Amino acid sequence: MSMSKSRVESRESRAGRRALFCLLPSAFCLLFIGCGVRSDMQDQPRYDAYEKSEFFSDNRASRNIPEGTVARGHLKENKALHTGKIDNPNANLQVETATDATGNTLVSSFPNDIDEFPVPVTMELVNRGQDRYNIYCIVCHGPVGNGDGMIVRRGFPQPPTYHDDRLRNAPVGHFFDVMTNGWGKMNSYADKLSAVDRWAVVAYIRTLQISQNPSGTTAMNANTAANTMPPVGTSNSNTSGGAR
Repeated sequence: MSMSKSRVESRESRAGRRALFCLLPSAFCLLFIGCGVRSDMQDQPRYDAYEKSEFFSDNRASRNIPEGTVARGHLKENKALHTGKIDNPNANLQVETATDATGNTLVSSFPNDIDEFPVPVTMELVNRGQDRYNIYCIVCHGPVGNGDGMIVRRGFPQPPTYHDDRLRNAPVGHFFDVMTNGWGKMNSYADKLSAVDRWAVVAYIRTLQISQNPSGTTAMNANTAANTMPPVGTSNSNTSGGAR
């Protein structure tokens, strides 16, 4: 009985070894094929950025964008939306400035700036503006736009308040233009806030202005005031997002 059992185990052992020897070549073949494919994928017949190329006469693999082409989504046909300016600006109109007691250069005229929002001013837009303002603007301009943000309290030059007559009566295009191009000590935030997000911040700034001067909304453009009436604290994202 014991000998019979030993023979069975021996046959099973030999069968297992034969199966292993049969599988090994297959495994090596698969490994070889896999390595070959991976090598092809790693060594693709393509050029890296700025690599030299003998194919083109200037020996540059990187090619210039064909003249007259615009990347998808970057046409920016809506001038008001993307610049805050009127369609046909008067180049002869220059911005007038003044200097306040703290040394800030203040804009006192707003040529070519639009005075109506180019996007629908909804509660969602105002809430989005509040969110972006609290991330990028509040550190300089403060919670309600008085120019008393945390870094101002720690020594950074104070920006003007949003709540003087000059900025309460400023067209909405001015705030958008400052966020887009920067002004004074404030850098551009166009690389951090999309055009729509910048308009959202403008809508929230208007809301702040109304919240701090509810009886003086007639000083603003009537359409702007009517569109930005949602209250400040209804709801709920680079460093100062307002205007100077």
